[in-house]
Amino acid sequence: MTNSKNPKCKNKALMKHLFFLLPCALALAFLLGCNQASQKALVLQEQGSFAVGGVTLQDSSGKAFRGDHAYVFYQKPLHAKKFPLVFVHGLGQFKKTWETTPDGREGFQNLFLRKGYATYLVDQPRRASAGRSTEPAEISPTFDEEIWFNRSRIGIWPAYFKGVQFDTSRKTLDQFYRQMTPNIGSKNLDVYANAFAALMDSIGGGILVTHSQGGAVGWQALPKTKNIKAIVAFEPGGNVPFPKGKMPLEAAIEVQSKKNTEGVEVSNEVFELFTKIPILIYYGDNLPETDERPEQYEWTRRLMLMRAWAKMLNERGGDVTVIHLPEIGMHGNTHFIMSDLNNQKVAEHMKSWLKSKGL
Repeated sequence: MTNSKNPKCKNKALMKHLFFLLPCALALAFLLGCNQASQKALVLQEQGSFAVGGVTLQDSSGKAFRGDHAYVFYQKPLHAKKFPLVFVHGLGQFKKTWETTPDGREGFQNLFLRKGYATYLVDQPRRASAGRSTEPAEISPTFDEEIWFNRSRIGIWPAYFKGVQFDTSRKTLDQFYRQMTPNIGSKNLDVYANAFAALMDSIGGGILVTHSQGGAVGWQALPKTKNIKAIVAFEPGGNVPFPKGKMPLEAAIEVQSKKNTEGVEVSNEVFELFTKIPILIYYGDNLPETDERPEQYEWTRRLMLMRAWAKMLNERGGDVTVIHLPEIGMHGNTHFIMSDLNNQKVAEHMKSWLKSKGL
């Protein structure tokens, strides 16, 4: 019991209160200071990796070999949205496509983590971290960098397109080339699609975000699972599904490995599945009007084909949107839209579309 008339007792009581309050005040000041100093800090609730899909082979003696699975690296921010984004890379690429850009900025992985989406970055079977192929393979250097430069519509080697959304430093171009990786075994869209369908089933649903050849993987994966809630495709190429007897002549053109055509015929039942989810398709800039350079004109042809595909689906009640970026004021984009200099602006456009679809 303190004596209110005794100054010494009052001081002791005050000091006692300060003793308990000071740590709380310091802690609060520290937290507020940290919050102001690290507003751009990316806070994760969980991250990890795993293999999914694949097959197990056995020889005559019973020895086993597991292969043709995909490798998945995932991250979940605090209070993540219901459905994650599952990223599908294209030909000659691996999950690096969606990570830090060649010029060192944040790629779609981080941009969408900041927007509240869990992200799943995947190496397709027979590629990079998922290189345990069930097929024998021989890999040798291919001097193809000039072809990649042109096909990616960065420019016409060695000149860059005027106003291109690609940093023109030598270091950036070096990083761009070094993110390429070979197939280990033959390209097999069905093997890839099986792995992505298994992934979607294992996580209970997600939004598939594809690039280039990954677009063909997405089209092929959709009928294999009920857990693809939407598809966002960046410059998809190959294996576009059309109802039997209704595939446009342009869709029969062979592409890339000469084992695939731009379009494939599917049953009406399978085609109708593409009317059940929202689909967004992006194409970039510098699409030539003539086939003087076939490696660049193929993307012009694909844009026209996807518009025809979207029209066919929308007439059946589908929800397919095709965006040609220059038509909405975004100029200079290459084939690698997700890592171009304006990727934040593109990501914001994509987020707005997802929000409009309740995703």
